[in-house]
Amino acid sequence: MDVPVVACVLAGGTGTRLYPASRSDRPKQFLALDGECSLLAETVDRVAFADETVVLTGDRHAAAVREHAPDATVFVEPEPKDTGPALAYAAQRVRDEFGECVMCCVPADHHVDGDFAAVARHAARVAVDTDGLVTMGVEPTRPATGYGYVEPAAFQQTADGGEYAPVAAFREKPDRATAEQLLDLGCLWNAGVFAWTPDAFLRECEETPLSSLAEDALDLESAFAVAPAISVDYAVLERTSDAYVVPATFAWDDLGSWDALARILDADTDGNAVLGSDDGPAGDAILVDTTDSVVATDDAHVSVVDCEDIVVAAFDDRVLVAPRDASQRVRDVVAELRERDAF
Repeated sequence: MDVPVVACVLAGGTGTRLYPASRSDRPKQFLALDGECSLLAETVDRVAFADETVVLTGDRHAAAVREHAPDATVFVEPEPKDTGPALAYAAQRVRDEFGECVMCCVPADHHVDGDFAAVARHAARVAVDTDGLVTMGVEPTRPATGYGYVEPAAFQQTADGGEYAPVAAFREKPDRATAEQLLDLGCLWNAGVFAWTPDAFLRECEETPLSSLAEDALDLESAFAVAPAISVDYAVLERTSDAYVVPATFAWDDLGSWDALARILDADTDGNAVLGSDDGPAGDAILVDTTDSVVATDDAHVSVVDCEDIVVAAFDDRVLVAPRDASQRVRDVVAELRERDAF
């Protein structure tokens, strides 16, 4: 493939479901949750195979991005508007700065274990060969309700022996029963990692809510201003008939909630995952007769007695306690805090 690859790392979110570790002034992409480096630094290292690396973020976090990713180009989006406008804005900027290329779009908050570069290169080749929009599909390990799914049509081989399939349908985050049915159908988790050329993506933005950003905008910020806040899945992927999926051969998790951390940290013999001491933040915890729980702390001591399947997170002057299976509802707490201007 002669077309250069530009990695576009999305680092504009705040990580509301990882409150209180993640706050408005300390988004999760700057935290070291599964290693010594921040999630952003790990992601930038993961895409080192690319010819160029761009990090897309907001003005408030641009300086921190430059500290965590000093060798990357930083694009500052005009305002936070979800992944749809962000990726259209990035496509326009990438095309203007780098010319003909293929983009590999990667969120800054994923955990990956395996040869990501090989899969990403394959996805980039498929994007160039098909002139379509390519997503990576992860083989599910459970009927997860917190992820979107992609239903592949028949897989076919490329000349180099790789596989890809047209997308039959994108499926929204399901309930448990629907998730089990999707697994039976052979659906894959939609990892939210994409490959496409800027021209192909902007073409598919036409006649969608992102149409203002689809053209060669003389005033890109004005075009961004009239675009709605919408995810790329709703805005483009669920509308296009030109989407493809490549199988991801690496282990993957979206580090979007406290229960996700439990899956990547080494659990003790009682099934407890503790983020502290040797795993990043310097906090301390004692667990007595406690099982299958997640405890995370920075410099505070946390003691948990006779509990099961809970989350306890203590950072700064904030403490969160919740059932482990309610981890997604932390965003409800953040919504209330935002109402009080206290997030």
